[in-house]
Amino acid sequence: MASIKVACVVLMCMAVVAAPIAQAITCGQVVRNVSPCINYLRSGGAVSAACCGGVKGILSSATTTTDKQTVCNCLKSSVNAIPGYNDANAAALAGKCGVNIPYKISTSTNCATIKF
Repeated sequence: MASIKVACVVLMCMAVVAAPIAQAITCGQVVRNVSPCINYLRSGGAVSAACCGGVKGILSSATTTTDKQTVCNCLKSSVNAIPGYNDANAAALAGKCGVNIPYKISTSTNCATIKF
């Protein structure tokens, strides 16, 4: 009986070790992905493929509510740090890239109240 318990414990440990470790999204990742968008956020005009690729990449990586709130908060703080940032350009970015972001990219967005 004891050997069965030991075998079960060993199997559980192996399952935990073999399970993929989920990594939370960081602000650094968000900033790196959306940095190609800086010119558009300042001046408008055409949105580069690199910008849209970064936006799509970070949104597809954000699978949990915590990740989505992290992305929202990072976008909020990041755009605030861009000299000459235009709020209207940020609000239009998702549409220009063909993605749906359930909140407005803005310094006034309250990421804690958004339903994901």
